[in-house]
Amino acid sequence: MVVEETGITLGIRMNALIGYGMAVGLACGLQVLAADNWAQWRGPTFNGATTAKGLPASPTMDQVLWSAPLPGPSGATPIIWNDHVFIHTPDESGNLSLIAFNRVDGKERWRQEVGIGNKDKGRNNMAAPSPVTDGKLVISLFGTGDLAAFDMDGKPIWKRSLAKDFGRFSVMWIYGSSPLLYKGRLYIQVLQRSPMPPDYPLFDGKPERESFLLCMDPTTGKDLWKQVRATDSTLESQESYATPMPFEGKDGTQLLVVGGDHVSGHALADGAEVWRARLYEKRDDWYRIVTSPVSHGGMIYAAGPKGQPVVAYREGGKGNVTTSHEAWRFTESPTDWSTPLVMDGKLFVLDGGKKVLSRLDPKTGAKVWSGKLPVREIIWGSPTGADGKIYFHSEDGTLVVCDAGDEFRVLGTLSFAGEGPCRGSVAVAQDQIFVRTATKLHCIGKK
Repeated sequence: MVVEETGITLGIRMNALIGYGMAVGLACGLQVLAADNWAQWRGPTFNGATTAKGLPASPTMDQVLWSAPLPGPSGATPIIWNDHVFIHTPDESGNLSLIAFNRVDGKERWRQEVGIGNKDKGRNNMAAPSPVTDGKLVISLFGTGDLAAFDMDGKPIWKRSLAKDFGRFSVMWIYGSSPLLYKGRLYIQVLQRSPMPPDYPLFDGKPERESFLLCMDPTTGKDLWKQVRATDSTLESQESYATPMPFEGKDGTQLLVVGGDHVSGHALADGAEVWRARLYEKRDDWYRIVTSPVSHGGMIYAAGPKGQPVVAYREGGKGNVTTSHEAWRFTESPTDWSTPLVMDGKLFVLDGGKKVLSRLDPKTGAKVWSGKLPVREIIWGSPTGADGKIYFHSEDGTLVVCDAGDEFRVLGTLSFAGEGPCRGSVAVAQDQIFVRTATKLHCIGKK
């Protein structure tokens, strides 16, 4: 797979090289390191894809290299850097922990408690956000607002409570956004309901809230800026479970944010809003947004909730670009909660409720193909792309592999029956596949 070299991928690779003191083979080293690590929720290029090779198309139990027990379920995705695999998890006592495993053999390296007071609501819990790493620090955020940084050996670096600083998160089904590390800064979005109803999981008697973006120094945990993000949405529609993503375009780099019925672009210097677009015409008090934004080739893709379309916008706008910069919209089989995948210049949209995978032309939105997936259970995670294949798993733990080529083909399945509920996304790193179920973390690859 060929990945277009951007400042995003280059920055990640250069950080990795500096951290490990590599002095030779710069171009080769850059390519290898980009494929090797899955440092963010959506991978090394922030679009769900990686350049890993040699992955099994039809994995079997014989290719499960190891399985590590987990103390509790979570929708968080495994994060991998070299021989470290990081997982967020609750336990039976309600503790919220970051666990580091050895990628080679699956043995636990260390465990750090970050917060306490896990709660479940619907299909979510306080361990939903994924950790993030740059190979020097690993940073954890939980739905309680507990935020902490550790070095790669598990030594605490700093810790703080966003709940104490800004109020507990006002999100009906529990906060699920993951932090973003980008070019030496840590970004967190909190798009929430105001006023906060008293029946919400973390109601603290203070109903007034504001939605905001927060930029921090990842080495100290200190705020660099905080930017309020306005919305005209009401009730639950103010809430977002999405993760902010960087977009590198002709006008520089912006932070993409989805929530409150809109997608918006923000300046990295101070979080100021540059542009915004409304994702759909219909206004509904209960249209919370789950999917994160994706970008490729000067286009920005965002999905509305509950049957609303996937919409593409052209870069370069200022102010309200709802009409002026819309390129196309896809309505046939949109996605409610699975973030789209961009791989090899192709755009893939997963409707996890209907179990339908579609490939679209990213420039026009035209459907190339669409197909029904061979699972009975809902798919809650987002598709992961690598080696010309697409990986995801159903709620009961059935791993599905599809061909990312010119026609819809299911290449294989592998069942981890009895280990549900499985609600995260597959991670790929070091030419291996990582599947997190409710009870185990599985590493799959060629022996």
